[in-house]
Amino acid sequence: MIKKNYKAGDIIRKKDIEKIHDATMDIFENKGVKIFNKEVLKIFEKNGAKIKDNLVFLNRIFIEDVLHNVPSHFELFARNNDNNVVIGRENIIISPGFGAPFVIDKNCNKRNSNYDDYVKFTILSSANKYIDVLGGVLVEPNDISDKLRHLKMFFATAKYSDKCIMGSALGEKKANDCINMASILFEEEKIIDNRPVLISVISTNSPLQYDEQMLDALIVYARNNQALIISSAVMSGSTGPLSLAGTLVLQNVEILLGIILSQIINPGNPVVYGSASTISNMKTANLSVGNPQYSKLIQATTQIANYYNIPSRAGGSITDSRFPDCQASYESMMSLLTSVNSGVDFILHSAGILESYMSMSYEKFIIDQEIIRMISDYQSGIEVNDYTISKDDINSVEHGKHYLTTPYTLKHMRDYGESIFSIKNVKNYKEKPLSNCEQANGKWKSIINNFEPPYLNSKIESKLINYMENAK
Repeated sequence: MIKKNYKAGDIIRKKDIEKIHDATMDIFENKGVKIFNKEVLKIFEKNGAKIKDNLVFLNRIFIEDVLHNVPSHFELFARNNDNNVVIGRENIIISPGFGAPFVIDKNCNKRNSNYDDYVKFTILSSANKYIDVLGGVLVEPNDISDKLRHLKMFFATAKYSDKCIMGSALGEKKANDCINMASILFEEEKIIDNRPVLISVISTNSPLQYDEQMLDALIVYARNNQALIISSAVMSGSTGPLSLAGTLVLQNVEILLGIILSQIINPGNPVVYGSASTISNMKTANLSVGNPQYSKLIQATTQIANYYNIPSRAGGSITDSRFPDCQASYESMMSLLTSVNSGVDFILHSAGILESYMSMSYEKFIIDQEIIRMISDYQSGIEVNDYTISKDDINSVEHGKHYLTTPYTLKHMRDYGESIFSIKNVKNYKEKPLSNCEQANGKWKSIINNFEPPYLNSKIESKLINYMENAK
């Protein structure tokens, strides 16, 4: 994780947020949100909402009253208590890539991702000291049937990591399976409901719709007091208005609908205000994340989440590039730095992503780790006190001399840390240095080869395997 110490200035004013809020309330009252789930329609109707042709209409007073139930922060529990995290306070929680159906290798060849990739990315995430939460669809295992994928993915996460876990949001059964397996992992006789041990992404279907599967999963997790990221992915100019302000209004309606539903089901349920909204490439109508508009949306989204006093989620090291190249690096640095400096609480897609969420790369994963390390160091700030001012060192060195051997230098010479693989200088200029991609390739392979999984009780592992075999 990264400690929050410094935030960028606001990109929109408080009165602008209030205008967005007012426009949001108007849409709730007059346009509504389309819901493709009969149970959810009944829940809203029972709580006084107006229902017409699968549209849910909510009034301002009801919305604002329900939002008071949302916790401003919550603790997410791991099976190793040292890896528990608090979402919504001074820490920025880091999670790797999510949902990519393809893998791109160091030679820029693209292929379907598989279960072996899922295991390897789980190991890389488990070994990465900055990553706090993993699992879910870290990468899509296309070689496993859809009915079994969520079971195998959960098992791999449980076996190779003792960090916090993401659960499947693809329908009622998969959500229940994840909760049942979590109960086994945490050695609970009953389904866990006294503390959140899972966090799941519930995605809207822009513009202004929710599908049945996502809502089924939301109901399951909320009834079991498990954490939810309600996330909108409006594409300005295609699935949303071209203006960024209009995009913020549209996503606000979608996100608040899911948050409100979670609080109706379980007042105080842990929830995160999530955004993956960005612009469309107006030449192709495709999603584009490597642009300054995406960064503007991140910063504004964080301000809006803060307005409601709800933890926020945004993207991390993301890019439109198809390869781990220069474009991938500068786009990833910009988006991740914006999320960190804006004070986002939960950053998804922080390592490995290429091609606008479509692909993962082992080399990009390592390169992103270096970006995270640099930003984390930057966020640590500068400590100023009588000792760090170093007056004794300054007074002990003659004018024009060096500080290489002073006591302070010798004691603290490792304080700045070392890069993971970045080329800082060349000892022998006759030797051609390896490229960053080549170095990253060797680095991830070394991590995999030297990884030792955390201890998992053999009885628990057997129970998880037995559950998978019987849950088919």
